[in-house]
Amino acid sequence: MSYDMIAILMFSSMMVMLISGQRVFGAIGAVAVIAALALWGDGGSELAFSASIKLMKWYPLLTLPLFIYMGYILSEARIADDLYRAFHVWFGSLQGGLAIGTIMLMVIISAMNGLSVAGMAIGATIALPELLRRGYDKVMVTGVIQAGSSLGILVPPSVVLVLYGMIARQPVGQLWLAGALPGLMMASLFVLYIAVRCRLQPSLGPALPEDERNAIPMREKLALARAGIIPFLIFFFMTGLFVMGYTSLVESSAVGALGATFAALVKGRLNWRVMETTLRKTLGVTCMFMWIILAALAFGAVFDGLGAVKAIEGFFVQDLGLGPWEILILMQLSYLLMGTFLDDTAMLVIVAPLYVPLVNALGFNLIWYGVLYTITCQIAYMTPPFGYNLFLMRAMAPPEVSLKDIYRSIIPFVGVMLFGLVIVMVFPQIALWLPETLYAR
Repeated sequence: MSYDMIAILMFSSMMVMLISGQRVFGAIGAVAVIAALALWGDGGSELAFSASIKLMKWYPLLTLPLFIYMGYILSEARIADDLYRAFHVWFGSLQGGLAIGTIMLMVIISAMNGLSVAGMAIGATIALPELLRRGYDKVMVTGVIQAGSSLGILVPPSVVLVLYGMIARQPVGQLWLAGALPGLMMASLFVLYIAVRCRLQPSLGPALPEDERNAIPMREKLALARAGIIPFLIFFFMTGLFVMGYTSLVESSAVGALGATFAALVKGRLNWRVMETTLRKTLGVTCMFMWIILAALAFGAVFDGLGAVKAIEGFFVQDLGLGPWEILILMQLSYLLMGTFLDDTAMLVIVAPLYVPLVNALGFNLIWYGVLYTITCQIAYMTPPFGYNLFLMRAMAPPEVSLKDIYRSIIPFVGVMLFGLVIVMVFPQIALWLPETLYAR
């Protein structure tokens, strides 16, 4: 059997295992180990061993559990509840103001957690019931929460970009900086869409009644505004010190974790239950990502040994005669297709061993491509029939929000995200300006 056929067999076997519901790391790792043993005998076992040693020696990986811990302790200490209450008061007088405040809440949660699941959980449990109670259109607000939660994998400290950096051998600090402006741009596009839509159709997002707004004294409004100071300070000391060069990437993650713990203590919400829940969730998510990275490294090592990357490059460039941009667009379309039935980490570990070297060979910047991949994952998360966020929302939404409503809700936001993706593709400096400027110092 030719090496090309072996590579195709590996890929198809892995896809069948994933579609059948097997664990991501189990499917990918099993295919990699079985293929290595079948091809190279006992020596093939060295691939998995080398991958595990490489993983344990990757110093930036220490950021992973620290950022996950930071996000969970802020969530368990209900600091997100305080933030939403503040947005509710200060933006309630605008048409669609609560939906705009929800997007802003999602940006802050993303900057404190790095996972889209956390934003979805907070949005669905805190924001969605309040928005529905206030008479907001259920289709629109369901889309708002899904779109806003997707920012968690783009706005730093994105855990997905940490995973990409590990597989693509790119500095995580530059990837985070590259995702910052596109993430804020995407959030701004969401806010602009909500503001325009609610201005044209006020019934979709009614403002708070004037008597209710006047019933809240200014003293309480200012007290609620102070609720946003703690997350801002955490983000400043975590990211600002890193950007200014005072701390390393790992030290910044430690500052964020320590700051979040101190914030929970100051609020009087740090107790044994909060700490135990936080540590259990942190351990579970961290171990999941560690196994996925380990499986991806082993799988990539086998693919490299087979020369599959060169074969795919020859197929696109020589056999089909496609140019670099045409190949890149096909890659993005494949992500959108896979995103209908796989999550972002599964997509990355499946195709990164193939796509990353090809992107590099075509002359594209791998930092910029990491941002493109992440934005495409955001879109794929919300793409029917099996988009990951669609089913998360269905599991968390109240009974009056049907699956049909959830599917309808994402249509305009997917359009906005596609527009944002095109902007970043046409103007790469949106992603590259910040890391190039700061790292040039």
